[in-house]
Amino acid sequence: LVADLIRGKTVSEAQTILRFQKKRAAQPLLKLLLSAVANAKQQHGEVKEQDLYIEKITVDEGPKYKRWRPRARGRAYQIQKKTSHITLILDKIPKSNKDLK
Repeated sequence: LVADLIRGKTVSEAQTILRFQKKRAAQPLLKLLLSAVANAKQQHGEVKEQDLYIEKITVDEGPKYKRWRPRARGRAYQIQKKTSHITLILDKIPKSNKDLK
């Protein structure tokens, strides 16, 4: 749900949305976004944060940690702690779209 909120937005808009979002998934996504921006600046040199937008973001299923919990009559109940893989791709805003804003 949180990934859908920031899909296609500029980096500054996405940061604002994630900072004020009350959902628990907002903090890891904000951390990932800041890391991706820092990585883009490091890898591609003169890239400004204002020139980037979120081209693609996907949240896929990761491995499940299986734990056991005791239940009545000596039985065991399996608990699955689910994880996820998040893919975030940033891209530069095309020059023609910058002039429109």
